[in-house]
Amino acid sequence: MSAQGASAGSRRKMTAEKRTTVTREADSTPQEAFAELVEIMARLRGPEGCPWDREQDHRSLRRCLLEETYEVLEAVDAEDWDGLRQELGDLLLQVVFHAQLASEAGRFDITDVVQGLRDKLVSRHPHVFGDEVIETADAVVNHWEAQKRRERGETIAQQMAKVPRALPSLARAQTVQKQAARAGREISASGARRELETALRGLEEGAGQAEQSVGRMLFAVADLARLHGVDAEQALREEVGRFIARTAGNGSPNVAGGDGAEVEAGGRR
Repeated sequence: MSAQGASAGSRRKMTAEKRTTVTREADSTPQEAFAELVEIMARLRGPEGCPWDREQDHRSLRRCLLEETYEVLEAVDAEDWDGLRQELGDLLLQVVFHAQLASEAGRFDITDVVQGLRDKLVSRHPHVFGDEVIETADAVVNHWEAQKRRERGETIAQQMAKVPRALPSLARAQTVQKQAARAGREISASGARRELETALRGLEEGAGQAEQSVGRMLFAVADLARLHGVDAEQALREEVGRFIARTAGNGSPNVAGGDGAEVEAGGRR
């Protein structure tokens, strides 16, 4: 089996075969259970371990990490708490797997990962572990972002540029918009609506830059959603689900209508 060809499901099946030889005390502490997980991962990567696990590297595991992340989100959206428990375990496996690869290369190990996270949580919560007074959730976030910039010596623009490009575009847009707002570059709801209307006019007038106009529209919609406290990515995900459910409920093989005819705005409802 090639490193690129194995899915997250096949990986779980293969590693499960190895886990059957490992027993665990029912009353293990979290620390003991985590230590055992790390040992299992090292065994899977060892000379007598699993051929699939031994083939992997950081890049080949990217798809598995992405799949597991979205499976966690699916479980949360479905309020499937037993499923969430399982999916969080699969996601944790990815963290341990990447740390094991790094350890083998002499870069860092899982202890470095955990200690780094511990130190970060303590340093960025001085209102809990120190003497500072921060009373609101928004103030906590502002303090967190400001401290990150100080630690890294970054400007707001540099921080925005580091928002991962791999994020879904609506989520990335809202993250950048929030950072801009914390730096004092907030836009009003009326301003976002004007941006949306300007982009829509550009699209309707056929200025020859349809893609740019649509991009401006989506960015403005993301801003409007943010200003109303709405996660744009989640809102669109749920609306797609509702549309699929409505289409399935109509019993139609066509997406828009049973006869394939165009449907006016609102007709899809």
